[in-house]
Amino acid sequence: MTLQIYGDHVSGNCLKVKWTATRLGIPFRWIETDVMKAETRTPEFLALNPAGQVPTVVLPDGRPLAQSNAIILHLAEGSDLIPSDPYARARMREWMFWEQYSHEPYIAVARFQRHLAGKAASEIEPRLMERGNGALARLEQQLAATPFLVGEALSLADVALVAYTRVAHEGGFDLDRYPAVKAWVARVEADLAITD
Repeated sequence: MTLQIYGDHVSGNCLKVKWTATRLGIPFRWIETDVMKAETRTPEFLALNPAGQVPTVVLPDGRPLAQSNAIILHLAEGSDLIPSDPYARARMREWMFWEQYSHEPYIAVARFQRHLAGKAASEIEPRLMERGNGALARLEQQLAATPFLVGEALSLADVALVAYTRVAHEGGFDLDRYPAVKAWVARVEADLAITD
């Protein structure tokens, strides 16, 4: 059985799973699962993931797994996307935890509200924009010093964080203010062969 990825193509969290599988040459079947149409609330989907969230994968042995960063860590086990040095590996995880707690809740939420829900800039909570810009400034600080988040090579930290950073402008964030971030996005997109 081939890896099955249940994902919504507008979700950065889902795309990072797709990009990781593609980068590692893991065959998969993408099953488009539209969150806005409540396709994650069907009895069939809830049997796979009781939390009713995408991405969810079904591994070739039939076991389901959810949460984007858990999935990509599992898929990339033993690959060059996970640093062999223990400290570098811990730094990769540090960035991945930070992404879910201090980046995605602001960048992705602002993007959803502006780009997908159609809200005007004046309707977006100022705190979202403030914290989103704070997250981009933190990335800029790191990426002005190193080409990738954990030094000289692409890791899962980059995959996790590029997902919503590359579309931050759709949430009203001006990436021109963050030149190191823009250059990094281009490097990661090239490495992952992201074209959409």
